[in-house]
Amino acid sequence: MLIEFRFKNYRSFRDEAVLSMEAIGLGSFKNSLIQCNNMKLLPGVAIYGKNGGGKSNVIRAFWLGVQFIRNAQRMQHEKSTVPVVPFALNDYSAKEPTEFEFDYIIDGVKYWYSFAATKEKIVKESLYHAPKGQKAQVFVRNGQDFSFTEDKAKRKLISETVAENQLFFSVACTMNDAVCVNAMRWFREDIFFSRDYTDIPRQLLEYYDDSNMLKAISDYAKTADFGIEEMQFEVENKEIRNDLEFPDDIPEGMRVALTSFIHALSETSNNSESKLKMSQVKAKSKHKGINAEGESKLYSLELEDESDGTRKLMSIAPAIEAVLNKGGILLVDELERELHPMLVNYIVAKFQSKKSNPNSAQIIFTTHNTELMNLEIMRKDQIYFADKSRTDGSSELYSVTDFSTKTADNIRKGYLVGKYGATPNLEIEEVE
Repeated sequence: MLIEFRFKNYRSFRDEAVLSMEAIGLGSFKNSLIQCNNMKLLPGVAIYGKNGGGKSNVIRAFWLGVQFIRNAQRMQHEKSTVPVVPFALNDYSAKEPTEFEFDYIIDGVKYWYSFAATKEKIVKESLYHAPKGQKAQVFVRNGQDFSFTEDKAKRKLISETVAENQLFFSVACTMNDAVCVNAMRWFREDIFFSRDYTDIPRQLLEYYDDSNMLKAISDYAKTADFGIEEMQFEVENKEIRNDLEFPDDIPEGMRVALTSFIHALSETSNNSESKLKMSQVKAKSKHKGINAEGESKLYSLELEDESDGTRKLMSIAPAIEAVLNKGGILLVDELERELHPMLVNYIVAKFQSKKSNPNSAQIIFTTHNTELMNLEIMRKDQIYFADKSRTDGSSELYSVTDFSTKTADNIRKGYLVGKYGATPNLEIEEVE
């Protein structure tokens, strides 16, 4: 579970931004809170803001930090640049490091992991944990200087293999450092990012053997479109034979490239029995209609004929179900895109309810859907804003609870009239 995420000098955020999942002492929706290690954590946070204000950069920062942590050892060769994107609207931030810090809990143990990097190298890095309740150092790094309090000999050997553009954390996991491996599991197993609906075919192939997941995707499709009675999924595997027959509609350039690739593969393969297959998935929905005799019948529609909203909900269904079933955290940029506000409420409510969220899953999402500000399913401390300064172009992240608000205050109305910032500065013409 995420406790807090901090980052600095990334894209539009010049100064440190803090996203805390720790609940404050509010009386509303106490049953939705996650109890862990004497803390009360939020099951979700919504980030609001005007277009270009920086709210999507919060998700991007989280994504970049996680992807680099997962892959730093495998992808960073000697001359690779670190993929940070520092603040660009001044003449000094490009030379300063971008910083990321994650405070989280996995298997009841709290961890603090952070790193700071320029495009050329890792400037600093550290990992602490609290297996017995007390915060203890695992390693601290400043440039290429490392310090350890446990397993000093082994970790010193590991440090000697770490390049200046690699993370010690990632390299140590490949060397089976037990503490680092346990801490890394959260990044590799418990963090999910949403996908676009153009990715549905690949997801259906990925989950084709998982009947529970296919049912979940089908159920979400039915929820999005009340006309859908059932979904059918079919996967076709076409073996590519030696005569290299391809589908008729494949572009000529791709046909040539695939032919060359298959020849090269067959010449280097050690397995003469290996077969290449082309897989494609077909998803069809059944809608109720009336035939010429006035009888009720079911008629098929292809996936591409369904609405964007239906396909959007289907596309994020696997991530939602996966995180709700096992626990973890889901990050979604523009949750309401293509979705009716009631469908957004439907998704958020799944995380807010202990019945549908028994494994303490969390969701962080950006949105323009102000209906959630009515506080009918969310608390005030679950509402954040991202706003950009007109003076220097830098973004800041802050919560409703940073303002003095009363229980009876209408948060939605206050936001729309500009009380909390993060709204466009528009002059709307008077309509007569």
